[in-house]
Amino acid sequence: MDILKKYNITANKKLGQNFLINDDVIENIVKAANIKKDDLIIEIGPGLGTLTKRLLEEAGRVICIELDKNMLMVLNDRFKFYDNFKLINEDILQVNLKMLIEQEKQENLKNVKIVANLPYYITTPIIMKLLEDRLDIESITVMVQKEVADRLVDEPGGKNSGAITYAINYYTKPQKVLDVDNKSFIPSPEVNSSVINLKVLKNPSIKVSDEKLLFKIIKLAFMQKRKTLLNALTNGGLAEKNIIEKMLLDLKLDTKIRGEKLSLEDFAKITDYISCLNIKLTK
Repeated sequence: MDILKKYNITANKKLGQNFLINDDVIENIVKAANIKKDDLIIEIGPGLGTLTKRLLEEAGRVICIELDKNMLMVLNDRFKFYDNFKLINEDILQVNLKMLIEQEKQENLKNVKIVANLPYYITTPIIMKLLEDRLDIESITVMVQKEVADRLVDEPGGKNSGAITYAINYYTKPQKVLDVDNKSFIPSPEVNSSVINLKVLKNPSIKVSDEKLLFKIIKLAFMQKRKTLLNALTNGGLAEKNIIEKMLLDLKLDTKIRGEKLSLEDFAKITDYISCLNIKLTK
């Protein structure tokens, strides 16, 4: 890749860098994000700017947040003549995105969308930050490891579901856009990737009395996946075993069921039940 030679740059393994070089994939990402001229795009980890160029051509404004200082010269050189480009050299997990959006969202920009080719090692923390911060964003379109993508877009209780699946379905309407072969990157990662689109819901998909408790219960259920829900919640200190057992019977749930078989609505019912008992977690 010529740009790597020009700036004498190599991928930073510690930052999980793999540079996307497949133009068709880039076009599919832009299409999936449904980018328009009245959109404010926040791109996480633009790297060499391969995707950035297309975002700048389609969007009203693009803010790139890049941690690697070695990429700053490349990005500033490539896009210095674009008046809708802004570059921030920070760790995305440390950025106050709510404040940034408030500062950058101008009258001519109606929607805020997140687009990124995310480093595999930090995918989940980034996505959860975007959702838990309750940002004023319409969608999140990201490239992630295929195995992770299958978990993120699965239905709660599906064969690939995990604790993160429930959170994703609580905050968004997820969809897989396409699978991406590892040869679409330099250097080629050992695994394949997928592009997913998360349409952020204005209101969570279900109503629950205590959101924090909901995710605490889901986490406990998946920390010990091989155990029954009864044992997982008891061992996790949610309540005494007899109380958990009575709750399952009252909610007409099998006392031998495992957490991975429950729907998001089931976890909401459990949360409301426990919340009504005013039980404090023992652990």
